[in-house]
Amino acid sequence: MVPILIVLLLALILFGAGFAVKILWWVALIVLALWLLGFLVRGTSAGGGRSRWYRW
Repeated sequence: MVPILIVLLLALILFGAGFAVKILWWVALIVLALWLLGFLVRGTSAGGGRSRWYRW
């Protein structure tokens, strides 16, 4: 009985990890798209040059 429970628990953990990794891939793609969009639509500064859209 205990080996079956261990196998089921392991399967549940691996399924959960796979789901989390898939969600993280989607989050990474959304962040990349937002970064590229912000890079492309950044405004100009008072001096006429392109300004940075982020504050580092």
